[in-house]
Amino acid sequence: MATLFQGLGAVTSNSFDSNKLLLSSRRSLKERKGSIFVVRSDAKVNKALKIGATRKGELLIPNAVATQESSSATSAASKPGHELLLFEALREGLEEEMERDPCVCVMGEDVGHYGGSYKVTRNLAEKFGDLRVLDTPIAENAFTGMGIGAAMTGLRPIIEGMNMGFLLLAFNQISNNCGMLHYTSGGQFKIPVVIRGPGGVGRQLGAEHSQRLESYFQSIPGIQMVACSTPYNAKGLMKAAIRSDNPVILFEHVLLYNLKERIPDEEYVLSLEEAEMVRPGEHVTILTYSRMRYHVMQAAKTLVNKGYDPEVIDIRSLKPFDLHTIGNSIKKTHRVLIVEECMRTGGIGASLTAAITENFHDYLDAPIICLSSQDVPTPYAGTLEEWTVVQPAQIVTAVEQLCQ
Repeated sequence: MATLFQGLGAVTSNSFDSNKLLLSSRRSLKERKGSIFVVRSDAKVNKALKIGATRKGELLIPNAVATQESSSATSAASKPGHELLLFEALREGLEEEMERDPCVCVMGEDVGHYGGSYKVTRNLAEKFGDLRVLDTPIAENAFTGMGIGAAMTGLRPIIEGMNMGFLLLAFNQISNNCGMLHYTSGGQFKIPVVIRGPGGVGRQLGAEHSQRLESYFQSIPGIQMVACSTPYNAKGLMKAAIRSDNPVILFEHVLLYNLKERIPDEEYVLSLEEAEMVRPGEHVTILTYSRMRYHVMQAAKTLVNKGYDPEVIDIRSLKPFDLHTIGNSIKKTHRVLIVEECMRTGGIGASLTAAITENFHDYLDAPIICLSSQDVPTPYAGTLEEWTVVQPAQIVTAVEQLCQ
């Protein structure tokens, strides 16, 4: 089993005041409509200006990257490939792997004839049968343990959590069995299992259905973690996770399932350990993943109009980090902003801050800033829910502070 290295440590303190960002974002709260900002994964802003060209008093541009002109839609239709929603891309990747390898199977609540809570397994039971697409009782610890046992015998199970928060009921199986059995058996067993499902802050789903479990699972030795953010990388990461001999947790965001993108007709498989360069830039490195990618890209449009040239990286691999791509960017920009939906205390941003400090401290010209969700249970009320999650206006303010 490949050695998984993750730099962990305490987050270094700095003079950054997150309350200033929260207060500054209130002025633009009326411009926010509470809808998710969606862009195509290839959307880039190529205009680069000098930092000194900042125009003061400019408000955040609403829907800066979310809108798509009709001309671009026409040109996209002429490109090769086919358009899929993110949940359809996940399903296509899963179906291709089930056709390729008879050892691949799916198990979870309502994954069979109902087609899954978000239709990722729609029609697969009819095609592959009830034994390969297995509906289970509402008992996460039982069917997760069963999937891990099946992986020990040579199968390649995909375990779906109806909601990622429910997989906390299977934490013992994921930690003590899934992550450790290859090691504790002296290499006699491989655990080629994929654990996946919807998570993140949705639209008034309440605290128990708005969990971000990446902060819980990152400390488990022997497990890889990836987070998809576009239909293209959703399919590619799904196929790579299924083929891996390591246990992989694939995080999907509940608000990205209906994101549409054109993906290639030919087969492709992505690396589980590589980040994606979303937008090249010169002034600051912005590291993000999952839904926050779109908040960052919305903020990037405003930043360019203010005279900044941010480099945006979707880290994708949450464990291990792609320190090669991240490090090369830091050596160029010398400034780092981390934007995540995970919790601030003990989250991915905290681990990423520690890893950057340990490996690239000499290249930094300013303290690392990490924008994370508030350390509170996610409120049900829509307005309060929005306040707990990083908003584009806060990203703009943080970049301005970093580049002073």
